[in-house]
Amino acid sequence: MIRCAQDRSKTRYDSECVNARQAVARIQAKEEAARAAALEASSESKRDALRRTQAAAAEARRRAAEGKRLREEAEYQAQFGVAPPTDLESGESLPDGNVPVAVVPDAVDNVPASDSYGDAQPAIDGGNAPVVNSEPESPESDLESIRDELRRRSEEGED
Repeated sequence: MIRCAQDRSKTRYDSECVNARQAVARIQAKEEAARAAALEASSESKRDALRRTQAAAAEARRRAAEGKRLREEAEYQAQFGVAPPTDLESGESLPDGNVPVAVVPDAVDNVPASDSYGDAQPAIDGGNAPVVNSEPESPESDLESIRDELRRRSEEGED
């Protein structure tokens, strides 16, 4: 190649130089194909990692939304004195239809009677509704739930 490159006008149609140029072109094409395949594999692994991250974030958002919905539902039902549903025993099923479920408070004997309707006394126990204490989730906890979901999925993928 060095001899052919020194005087291109004289060696342009020399069979050895033509063969050398074709061999160099083939080697470069093979190297470029290998480099393109490596870049494609790298891109595919990055796309997979991005998909897993997005799926974990979506799952964490879905779980957070479901938790929020359950908390709001419990708070709403608490207004009416309905206890939140408990875990069912195996074999036990939910009742069919729209069956009302209510918690009736026990009678309180030591409440002083009022003389008139205008002097009504407030309830001693503050009401019978269960109180649901919930704190708003911080962005750190949302990020932590995404990380937990990614760890869980990567562990499942390794098994």
